[in-house]
Amino acid sequence: MNSKKRFAPSRTTLSGHNADIYFRRAIEILNAEGMSPEVVMEIFPGRDGIICGVEEVKALLAQVLPRDAEVWGLEEGAPMSAKEVVLRIKGPYTAFGLYETAILGILAHESGWATGARRVVEAAGDIPVLHFGARHVHPDVSARLEYAALVGGCAGCATPAGAELYGIEASGTVPHAMVLCFGDTVEAMKAFDRNTPPEVKRIALVDTFKDEAEESIRVAKALGDKLWGVRLDTPAERGRVTPDLVKEVRARLDQAGFTHVKIVVSGGIDAERIKLFREKGAPVDAYGVGSAISGAPPIDFTADVKVVDGKPRAKRGRIPGITDNPRLRKWDLSGYL
Repeated sequence: MNSKKRFAPSRTTLSGHNADIYFRRAIEILNAEGMSPEVVMEIFPGRDGIICGVEEVKALLAQVLPRDAEVWGLEEGAPMSAKEVVLRIKGPYTAFGLYETAILGILAHESGWATGARRVVEAAGDIPVLHFGARHVHPDVSARLEYAALVGGCAGCATPAGAELYGIEASGTVPHAMVLCFGDTVEAMKAFDRNTPPEVKRIALVDTFKDEAEESIRVAKALGDKLWGVRLDTPAERGRVTPDLVKEVRARLDQAGFTHVKIVVSGGIDAERIKLFREKGAPVDAYGVGSAISGAPPIDFTADVKVVDGKPRAKRGRIPGITDNPRLRKWDLSGYL
């Protein structure tokens, strides 16, 4: 199967059932009047960010545009500036006008998530960020969220659906619920070790029952060299994870001879919290981030017709004709069919 087909639009999107109704009416009217004008449509964002959703837009346009249509745009993950033309489509309006809602929505949400992820990743510097935010959105869009987080620079994500869309394996070990079911962190991790493929990192969640430092040493003694790391996810009711807690856990692990065990920090982590950990010199080896990325606001995109049948034409407030942007590259959509 063509790997690009994983970005294929849904039947609902292709049918236009999730499009603004006035686009459908516009296409019906033009068809009834025997009109099929060739237009140039340009799309631009309302603010700076990271563009994401390009692969889905390519897959959609590949299915609806005639072969002689032309599309130029930025590539996935590229930085973009407010008002910069990031996508230009030249073709019959009746072929693609129905999909303006979908194109803008894809770019708006995924670019917002990717931009939020980039902000967190830049704050973390060379420390990897794992995305754990799928639980904060509707499951029908969670894979797109995870994909966007990876485009934004995250090193991993939690769901198989999101990981598959990007082309990697999902990351994750055990939830609090499993630890609670076993009644003991060490027993839960020993069971995880017995029943999980060796290539999956052994990362123990150590804030369920006992002091985090004590629990870290208990698990390290039980798993030895097989333990890759411990995850601190202390809830707000217990003061959250602090730089001092990370330093204590690191010191106690080192003193006990477990210098190889890494420390992952999660629970309400955002760019500001990461900056605090770095300023305080907390020895964090990875961050797990959720709502700081899943809750990032969408970036508004606008689509304008700028040329109709070869003649510059635009609404008031816009300059008619093609807007030059040397960063745009002509897209080859043949691989998405």
